[in-house]
Amino acid sequence: MARSDITALGLAGVLGFAGVAHFVRPEFFDEIVPHALPASPRTWTYVSGVAELACAAVVAMPSTRRWGGIAAAVLFVSVFPANVQMAVDWRTRPASEQAAAYARLPLQIPLVLWGLKVSKDARATGSK
Repeated sequence: MARSDITALGLAGVLGFAGVAHFVRPEFFDEIVPHALPASPRTWTYVSGVAELACAAVVAMPSTRRWGGIAAAVLFVSVFPANVQMAVDWRTRPASEQAAAYARLPLQIPLVLWGLKVSKDARATGSK
């Protein structure tokens, strides 16, 4: 198996795990949905969970990996406001929880870059 396949399947695994988590423990994600969004937090939790599962599937398939990597990068950017909401809301929690909330903010950068790398690798191998 090529290194680019391992990188892509790793990303698909992360996305798949996160997507499933939205349905197994939705209350965690409901809590961090930005308050300004219309509709219920649960709706956004399920929508983002479906988006993560869809991205996982598209990244996992070599024939769609190029666009899947881009979709994953866009998804990671689009959920960043939830991480900001979490950091804001968790300011009064214990220090360890605050640290976890703040650590999620810069974590989005390598996730976005991972998606873009998967797309670039797929383009180099001729995938769509």
